[in-house]
Amino acid sequence: MVKIRLTRIGKKKMPFYKIVVSDSRNPVDGRFIEQIGTYDPNTNPSTVKIDQALAQKWLSTGAQPTETVAKLMRQAGIGKKGESIEVKVKAAKPKKTKAQKAKAEKAAEAAAAPAAAEEAPAEA
Repeated sequence: MVKIRLTRIGKKKMPFYKIVVSDSRNPVDGRFIEQIGTYDPNTNPSTVKIDQALAQKWLSTGAQPTETVAKLMRQAGIGKKGESIEVKVKAAKPKKTKAQKAKAEKAAEAAAAPAAAEEAPAEA
């Protein structure tokens, strides 16, 4: 799958990103097919430069932008003319902490205890 994503360049504590088209199997800062823009979060407001023709070309061929790149493209005005930029997002499974697991186990035991008491014959 081809992705449109950010590749970090720049010095420590001074990030600067290239917006690139890359195969999803390649490392994030690895080999890419084509650079279509840049993003500088250090300026106020942040500077986004995207070649609109290249971006539209890759979107029309099926490249999937990451969440961040889709947000930057919307800010830059790419895909506004009746075209929405669709981003496929994997739903993150919420991780349970130990306290939440213990609480769930106690609740399950408490629910099972009255049911077990009802099943036992009454002593008379």
